[in-house]
Amino acid sequence: MPGQPVILFDGVCNFCNGIVNFVIKRDKSAALKFSTLQSRTGQNLLKANNFRDPGLSTFVFIEKGELYTRSTAALKVCKYLEGLWPLMYGFIIVPEFIRDGIYNWIAKNRYHWFGKKEVCMVPTPELQSRFLNDTV
Repeated sequence: MPGQPVILFDGVCNFCNGIVNFVIKRDKSAALKFSTLQSRTGQNLLKANNFRDPGLSTFVFIEKGELYTRSTAALKVCKYLEGLWPLMYGFIIVPEFIRDGIYNWIAKNRYHWFGKKEVCMVPTPELQSRFLNDTV
């Protein structure tokens, strides 16, 4: 799995699951893989990258051995999407404290605004190969 870009996300968050579905539809080359932060796989990926448990409010992206979080992770993911989405990466010039301030506000309110599931999402058989999850 080295070099394979992976998104780690909160598997019970409806907003996070919506983002994953959004990414899957726009990553036509299927370059991105996914794992929930709650899974053993997700936790092992964090440990392998020397990252302490970020909690469930942090979106994590691992690319070429580098780990990115929050808004930087989201902007890095945009580079893999089709259409005009790669242009979003231009927002990387906005200072991180501003980008992450907005990110943190959304993360803090996401369960209230979008709700959450009792269990992590289960990918359809067609998408199973894109997910690296095992059991929690």
